[in-house]
Amino acid sequence: MRRRGTVAAVAVLLAGLFTSVQPAAASDNGLSIRPAMGWSSWSFVRRWPDETKMKAQADALVSSGLATHGYVYINLDDFYQKCDSNGFQVDGFGRWAVDTAKFPSGIKALADYVHAKGLKFGFYVTPGIAKNAVTANKPIEGTSYHAQDIADTSQTHKNYNCKNMYRLNYSHPGAQLFINSWANQMASWGVDYLKIDGVDATTVADVEAWDKALRQTGRPINFALSNNLPIAQATTWKRLANSWRTQGDVECYCGPGSNGSGFPLTDWSHVSSRFNSAASWQQYAGPGGWNDYDSLEVGNGDQVGLTADQRRTHMTHWAMISSPLLLGTDLTALTSTDLAMLTNDRLIAVDQDGVAAQRIVNSGVNQVWRKRESNGDYIVALYNTGTSGNSTVSVTWSQVGFTGPADVTNLWSGGSEGTVASSYSATLRPGETRLIRARPATASPHYEAEDATISQGVVESNHAGYSGSGFVNYDNIVGSYVEWNVNATAAGNANVTLKYANGTAVNRPMTITANGTTLTRDFPGTGNWDTWATATFTLPLVAGANTIRMTATTANGGPNADYVDVSAPTPVGTEYQAEDATISQGVAESNHTGFTGTGFVNYDNLVGSYVEFAVNTAAAGARTLTIRYANGTAVNRPMEVTVNGTTVTTQSFPATTNWDTWVDGTIPVNLQTGANTIRLTATTAGGGPNVDRITLG
Repeated sequence: MRRRGTVAAVAVLLAGLFTSVQPAAASDNGLSIRPAMGWSSWSFVRRWPDETKMKAQADALVSSGLATHGYVYINLDDFYQKCDSNGFQVDGFGRWAVDTAKFPSGIKALADYVHAKGLKFGFYVTPGIAKNAVTANKPIEGTSYHAQDIADTSQTHKNYNCKNMYRLNYSHPGAQLFINSWANQMASWGVDYLKIDGVDATTVADVEAWDKALRQTGRPINFALSNNLPIAQATTWKRLANSWRTQGDVECYCGPGSNGSGFPLTDWSHVSSRFNSAASWQQYAGPGGWNDYDSLEVGNGDQVGLTADQRRTHMTHWAMISSPLLLGTDLTALTSTDLAMLTNDRLIAVDQDGVAAQRIVNSGVNQVWRKRESNGDYIVALYNTGTSGNSTVSVTWSQVGFTGPADVTNLWSGGSEGTVASSYSATLRPGETRLIRARPATASPHYEAEDATISQGVVESNHAGYSGSGFVNYDNIVGSYVEWNVNATAAGNANVTLKYANGTAVNRPMTITANGTTLTRDFPGTGNWDTWATATFTLPLVAGANTIRMTATTANGGPNADYVDVSAPTPVGTEYQAEDATISQGVAESNHTGFTGTGFVNYDNLVGSYVEFAVNTAAAGARTLTIRYANGTAVNRPMEVTVNGTTVTTQSFPATTNWDTWVDGTIPVNLQTGANTIRLTATTAGGGPNVDRITLG
């Protein structure tokens, strides 16, 4: 029997997307199937929000035309509350009191004003209960409990305004009921988006309580977490919320006003620092849950603290990594240049395709990021992240994920760049970007699931959005599978993309096998059974006939499977196992899963520990060096890469969630004919990451 659940309907139909490995199912509240877009008060209005300013920004969001391009949220951040010497003043039930001098008509009236313009209203809170509520022992609305019953006065929460927030004792039933009452109040006001700030590893219980509280209101409220959340709990944030801030504030706090307010709002270092963060967090983004890299500071020209090139790069990168696009600038003073950036629908579509890009080149100031969209196109962004000097940034199509020529379109200008044979280069000014769409001339082979071998499943057509004549509905048992027969023109690694749907709130993992390689991948909820997503993974193929089998590993069976696309295989480069290399101050181990060969190298935790590979090449020239590594800490472990005694670069090796998760980092190198040495040396006291192997492409 095939059981198919339902979840709340979503406003946007997900036509299909490419996702990386999803380590946990996304929030199943049916919201934020695409990243949120709108405006937030913190960057520009900062500590002085009021009713008049909020209405003016809402008016400008509409009159500028931004709303028609998808920017629909007007979010009120901190400092709307009223404080005294003991912290937040509270209402009769212990919840924060709104400062009536700032908001004389009240929050509901403001939300009604925003809604009347066809927009959505966002609000702000932090964990805990106010000291004043506990001191006065305020009752919990609708219950016999009081604030002193539920407060843990021995501990306080992080708060950026009035401070004095006690932690809640969630072992007492009144604690959840207090949060419910607060959420109900917000829902009655018409809140559509709630940011809970001050979240960290110690506040998981608070996030869980707010998630429950928002759900029980019956009102769809987009749930956002802030800020600088630890990546070690990434799967928790993904399960509970619709977005989560991966770093501290993008604002520089370097303006002339109090607390660094006023222009400039940010600077290049605060924006460019998001590149490494995005590489680390990429795997957690997907429908229903997004990595939030903070406000988009585009709108008011150079005075925001970024040049025009840097602002275009800022928007390009937020779109590539599918971050929420929440503007922080003054919408009442938009420049024509910046408005043109913000309303470029080609850029907005890159953000809203719901695919978080991967970094494939990271060499000095040069970076290249890529993502594959559901129609088979590749979106590629080339960056010069430096602050001085032009730089030529290059990438091959094989690095991007396909072979053969491609038709290239410049997405900022919309102009065609014609057919490009096998690689792409751009000479970029400091802080400049080039964003292109590459459409391979030869489409990837396409294999429908209904034409494959099906074990314990059935072909159906009762959900919209599939291709071909139907899709496969797996039986709800362990071991049900679909097996495709595919052909490859040559041996090598191929990108295999599965289009799938999972209308439940439960992850449906499967094993994927081909030619002796077995992968395990998660297939989280996609919102409903008519909403399709794509997942791409790399499998080794032999020349000629191959079989690819996808097998359910739980009693829920697999997701609905529509088809697989298979890219042309890329010849596998020469591999060198780390355990066979020269190891200085480290050890070969095998106590974590997923390595290749017989093990991996665990660096000693000190500066200067290294692994040195002896490699041979038939001819001198450029090569792509791929380093397969794992970093189970929350801290970057950079290494110096030297070739034949010459330093090539110092490469970042950011966190990979845990020590069983392996990823590839690529570096362009030049080798001489015959013998070469490649040394990877730790540059910090944390040592290097675990290294599995290197590959020379």
